[in-house]
Amino acid sequence: MPQRDIAIIGASETKIELRSGRTTYDLAGEAMAGALASAGLEKHEIDGLAVTSCFSDAGNPFFSPILAGYLGLQLDWCQTTDLGGAGATGSVARAAMAIRAGLCHTVLVLSADAQSSDNRGDIRGFRGEFQYPVGIMGPPGYFGLLSNRYDHQYGLDPRALAKLAVTQRDHALLNPLACDKLRKPLTEADYLASPMISHPIRMLDCVMVADGASACIVTTTERAKAIGVKRMAHPIGYGERVNHLEAENCPDITKVGQEVAGAKALAQAGMKIGDIKQFHPYDDFLIAIILQMEGLGFCKPGEGCKYVLEHDFHFNGDLPLNTGGGQISAGQAGLAGGAHNLTEALRQLFGEAGERQVKDRSNAMVTGIGWIPYGRNWGSSTVLVLEAG
Repeated sequence: MPQRDIAIIGASETKIELRSGRTTYDLAGEAMAGALASAGLEKHEIDGLAVTSCFSDAGNPFFSPILAGYLGLQLDWCQTTDLGGAGATGSVARAAMAIRAGLCHTVLVLSADAQSSDNRGDIRGFRGEFQYPVGIMGPPGYFGLLSNRYDHQYGLDPRALAKLAVTQRDHALLNPLACDKLRKPLTEADYLASPMISHPIRMLDCVMVADGASACIVTTTERAKAIGVKRMAHPIGYGERVNHLEAENCPDITKVGQEVAGAKALAQAGMKIGDIKQFHPYDDFLIAIILQMEGLGFCKPGEGCKYVLEHDFHFNGDLPLNTGGGQISAGQAGLAGGAHNLTEALRQLFGEAGERQVKDRSNAMVTGIGWIPYGRNWGSSTVLVLEAG
């Protein structure tokens, strides 16, 4: 039986902006204030903080406690979750564990980054030795490799990618917090005509880096009821996989860590994949959505494009998908980008999504993706199942 002893009682997101000129700390403060207002709490009631790492303050080895000080928080538990785009979902799970362990009772889960204004990232390891010299300069190159391999094994239909792009853009048009530069209508023809970046990755396959922040409040269900919270969301299933198939010398790079993480999350939730009512997958590239659909069991391996073409993913369709526009059409706020998908799921579960509100808001699945190695699939994979309370 799934545990419902933990509740998310408030959520907030800033406007996603391109080159806002704001700092991570400024954005974080706005997101925290919004989450507190959403939960009906005062700042002094927060005694835990889980924050996603960021590019715009990447050189700071004391990021979480310094950020807590900037926000005026006195804490009993504090941590930085460095899973990249999987950091927000990972932080929810870690907050739940800290609360159950008695380390704190009310946690602010926070993600903020201003990568398009100030990028201080310097990812080292083996990149400088094995990747940069041959021209693999960033994620489009990695996902170009993944896409080519998928196309070789199964066939990659650009019409399916175009459909995902158009659907998410339609959702962004309904989301006033989406980046203004991206809130323009998009057609299949527009997608197919967009410039090739790293074959077969087109420009409209990729996220646009921006600035923004999101926050949510995690506490016990008992405490939530005691303070009179009327709506909440329970994290009833979670799975995490880091460096999937790392031990294999020549792995199938179309296999994603969500295969393992998703099975764990669904088992904890006591659910099957067909029970999921809305899907908010991490979407730095459109091919990532298809790979996750296959890995999670929405369809069989190699049938992702067919599945996409046969279903309606609009907010009022068969399986509502990234109803806030996803990062592809709302903008990716650096390493805080994954929190956009989480916050949109919470808005839907709270019944606060406005004109894009889904019909059945009983549950949602949110995924996260972290760093991208070369010659492997992505390095961090998370799956979080949420239930409306």
